[in-house]
Amino acid sequence: MATGDVLLAHGAGGTVMVDLIKSLIIQNIKRRRVYDGLGLDEMDDGASLPLGDYEVVLTMDGHTVDPIFFPGGDIGKLAVAGTINDLAVMGAKPLAIMDSIVVEEGFPLQKLERIVRSMNDVAEEVGVAIVHGDFKVMPRGKIDKIVVSTAGVGLAKRGCLLKDSNLKVGDKVIVSGFIGDHGIALASVKEGIEFEAKLESDVAPIWDVMEAALGIGGVHAAKDPTRGGLSMALNEMASKSGLCIWIREIDVPVRDDVKAASEMLGLNPFEVTCEGVAVIVVEREVAEEVLEAVRKTKHGAYASIIGEVREEPKGKVVLETLVGGRKLLEPPLGEPTPRVC
Repeated sequence: MATGDVLLAHGAGGTVMVDLIKSLIIQNIKRRRVYDGLGLDEMDDGASLPLGDYEVVLTMDGHTVDPIFFPGGDIGKLAVAGTINDLAVMGAKPLAIMDSIVVEEGFPLQKLERIVRSMNDVAEEVGVAIVHGDFKVMPRGKIDKIVVSTAGVGLAKRGCLLKDSNLKVGDKVIVSGFIGDHGIALASVKEGIEFEAKLESDVAPIWDVMEAALGIGGVHAAKDPTRGGLSMALNEMASKSGLCIWIREIDVPVRDDVKAASEMLGLNPFEVTCEGVAVIVVEREVAEEVLEAVRKTKHGAYASIIGEVREEPKGKVVLETLVGGRKLLEPPLGEPTPRVC
């Protein structure tokens, strides 16, 4: 029987949350997959239902971002883009979204409409339908403004799903854009700090990036580095595959403004949430071709090959630093800025 209380860290995407899911949630659920599809045990970005020659891919997420309107987006844009991205990095074509919106009594209708319009704009960009949902109102003071939960449905050919554990020795690791933008932008707003350059979230749907990469072929795995950032995403992939990911700090794209803001805020851009980036692991022979294809997309113009998969040390991520040293890039305990997604 579990003891103690739920902490903010338990929902922050780092090792503390992973431990809670494994020990408390998964261990108390008996049926965790359908047929031979992907299920709870894999703890991937989604699950699948095998159906003939295809797999129906399912994912869902809850969004409690604070503030609900932030530079570069809002909770509606974040919710739909995030769900599309979870499907995309599984190698599934996003088809449909369902949503559950819970608002506080007294929430302005004008703001609610703005959020719904943002949801629609993202869905339209990708060609995804919003097909069903639920709407509820809580008494004033019983919820913090609004919570949006979204579930996504996608489709992939059977046996072609991208899983975190699919890494192969020699694979190259591509990141599709600048890291740290979302988490640092929200942290600066929360702290009330204004910088000379305007910091904006990178929140965006990345199906165009994944579609371009899949069109070339040779993609073994992919992940969107949300809570816990690039560091958590890489560590999850290394741990599940039992291999090592070596990355070069000099090749990881981070905006100069984000670096400066990170230093002032005491944050590590490797550990903060990204909402419009894909980490794509591909065969060495096609890495440059995949990179070129990704760079031609709307959301992949600043893609870079940042490292490769090696044999040792197993389950770890090694960072080759700017000064030529090497160190382990450890997974964070949690997202350093709470309620960013």
